[in-house]
Amino acid sequence: MPATTRAPVDGPLGRTYLEVTLAVLALVTIVAFEAMAVSTAMPTVARELDAVRSYGFAFSVMLTAQLLGIVLAGVWSDRSGPMAGAVTGQALLAIGAAMCGSASNLPLFLAGRALTGLGGGLLVVMLYVIAGRVYPEAIRPRLFTYVSAAWVLPSLLGAPISAWLTTNLSWRWVFWGVVPPVLLTMAALAHARRRMDDSALSAAVSSRDHSAHVKAAWAGLGLALSAGALQLGTYELVLRVSPRTAVAVAGVIGVVVFAPMLVPRGTWRMARGLPSVMLSRALFIGAFYAGITYVPLYLVGQRGLSLQVAGLSLAVGAIGWAAGAWYQGHDHLHLDRCWFVELGGGLLASGLAVLSAVAWLDLAWWIVPLALVLTGVAMGLGVTTTTVLALELSPVEEHGEASSSLQLADVLGSVIGIAAATAVFAARHVPGQDAALFGAIFLGLALVAAVAVPAGQRIAR
Repeated sequence: MPATTRAPVDGPLGRTYLEVTLAVLALVTIVAFEAMAVSTAMPTVARELDAVRSYGFAFSVMLTAQLLGIVLAGVWSDRSGPMAGAVTGQALLAIGAAMCGSASNLPLFLAGRALTGLGGGLLVVMLYVIAGRVYPEAIRPRLFTYVSAAWVLPSLLGAPISAWLTTNLSWRWVFWGVVPPVLLTMAALAHARRRMDDSALSAAVSSRDHSAHVKAAWAGLGLALSAGALQLGTYELVLRVSPRTAVAVAGVIGVVVFAPMLVPRGTWRMARGLPSVMLSRALFIGAFYAGITYVPLYLVGQRGLSLQVAGLSLAVGAIGWAAGAWYQGHDHLHLDRCWFVELGGGLLASGLAVLSAVAWLDLAWWIVPLALVLTGVAMGLGVTTTTVLALELSPVEEHGEASSSLQLADVLGSVIGIAAATAVFAARHVPGQDAALFGAIFLGLALVAAVAVPAGQRIAR
């Protein structure tokens, strides 16, 4: 394979990059299926494991472990290249899914989710590093368009398949079904490795010395433990002072202390350039995933709809995501990429506000999938664009660090967003009488998404 500094005519699906692209897309497809299928099955899992009040914790504990995996992956890829970490991530993902499928109680299920998250954190960063080192800058927007499109089929099929398995067999098959494809993609990636340029996949000379790598790893561990404390203290929140409240406060303090060490300086004050890319990404991911985490529970628990309907509602949102990603990768108007971030933030806030109105005003349920299409378009525009911008604004020797920061922004945004929504839901949950509660949660997330608009304006240097 030619060095990444050349400008080959081939696109991501051309002969030069085809095998590598297919391996990457296969991995993304598996991750997408797992995410959509699990989201559909979780209302049933929560009931069977007697964990409805702790519903969001099953998502956030995975994200906490994923956060640790992301930090370790950034250090690992900068020092040793991305391949070993990618294989390790796949193995942990398979083991975690198998453990969840076999769980007979909530602690064992959460342990499986933690392993899944750790593997996913390693895997996703390594795939971004592969993209940054193998593909030239000119074709990366199209590559990430294909990556976003790889979510469509598993989203369309994953939700109904998950609902069918959960209804007719058992929710356990949703998790067990992830294991064989993960093992197959391990073999596919190993075969594609032969087509990759060794110089592109070897460790680039990082600007960080050994002490900086060690510091980053310890900061990542501290942040993961802090995020875990935050979630442990809020997942069954009651409105009174207790030791659990103290744990939650300690978690917040830890996040405030450790998070700035792992993202570009100035991220939290919306500094221009790469810091605002990271902040925009955290706002997009936090608002979106905290919102869709509670959409199935709202439709099934509050509106009495079936798992199939809830799953399909999530699926159509993925179509919007692919459409937004396709547009940003084939923009014939040559618009400024920062504008896509601003537009995406506005659309995401609008879609979440519509969800809030549906819950609060008891509007027709079929408005929910329409709102999710809007939020999906917003994510396709904003998230895909921030990925491209993060790589463009970073030198190649720092792609591992930039990719790790990007994924850290994803997980940290998700952890904080879901933990906050879970705390509010746990404190005010009354079975069958949560319409106003869901409306308040979705409205709060809409306000968070709206902050991505000024953040996008700060990206341009």
